[in-house]
Amino acid sequence: MKLVFNLPHMLRLKAMTQPWEAAVTGADQTRMAKCADAWGYDMIAVPEHFVIPNDHVELSGPHYLQSTVAQAYLAGATERIRLNSCITVLPLQHPIVLAKALATADWMSGGRMMVTFGVGWLEKEFELLGVPFHERGRMADEYLAAIVELWTSDSPSFQGRYVSFDDVAFEPKPVQKPHLPVWIGGDADAALRRAAKFASGWWSFLTPPEKIAERLEFIKSQPGYDGRTFDVVHGLGTTRVGEGHVARDDPHGRPGMNAAEIVDRLCWLGEQGVTVSAVPLPPVSGVDEYLDYAQWVVEEIKPQVP
Repeated sequence: MKLVFNLPHMLRLKAMTQPWEAAVTGADQTRMAKCADAWGYDMIAVPEHFVIPNDHVELSGPHYLQSTVAQAYLAGATERIRLNSCITVLPLQHPIVLAKALATADWMSGGRMMVTFGVGWLEKEFELLGVPFHERGRMADEYLAAIVELWTSDSPSFQGRYVSFDDVAFEPKPVQKPHLPVWIGGDADAALRRAAKFASGWWSFLTPPEKIAERLEFIKSQPGYDGRTFDVVHGLGTTRVGEGHVARDDPHGRPGMNAAEIVDRLCWLGEQGVTVSAVPLPPVSGVDEYLDYAQWVVEEIKPQVP
């Protein structure tokens, strides 16, 4: 089981953020990322929104980074850990510009970038950016195909409804081949079909953990799936956040579980097909106390989980 290091103050969700996290600075995050890198965590993942309408701030909070910028910065501050997003809102970005940004970061980091794409859910955010909300799925499929073409073709060419290019050069290519890992976030059938066609991983959000194995079989039954190695992400605290970031109670996702409880739950998730998980931030008072806990997790818990 790979472990994601939960970097505090990536967002301020009412459902799971503790008060001390709001005081965590970028310099604090850099120090924590360096610790996670040295201790052997597998990944840091960055959430993304561009703007939050005021009527959503109560649940969603106002604080989000631009995922690719933050990933690139954290790659420069570390040496071995992988940098992912959770998620990058694909339809809100120009695919050529995004392909360039991700390829640049992968090239400069020596091949440590990943990306998890989603179609988004916050309609007002789309309106503010002038992107048609109800076309976001079709846009995502087209953007993904165009990005892969730019990353992999020596003479990129693409003709679509939303983006077209021909007779162009595109370098640097990603260091990772055929390209940096693409995962898909979301739970609808359309998201899972997109994962089967384009991705090497799925980040579940609203899917109940007991349904993950069934949904993974759905992905692998799609004509776009070719038998490639496929990761599934489900953090222990994921079930504490419902649709629209509403808080939910789940005894299996509560912070501060003891070692046996954490190991049992991670092993059970592994049996459902989960390959990547995260342990919730415990009720602590600040950065140093959290780092002590995070080191305990990676040194004591991770070796017990296949």
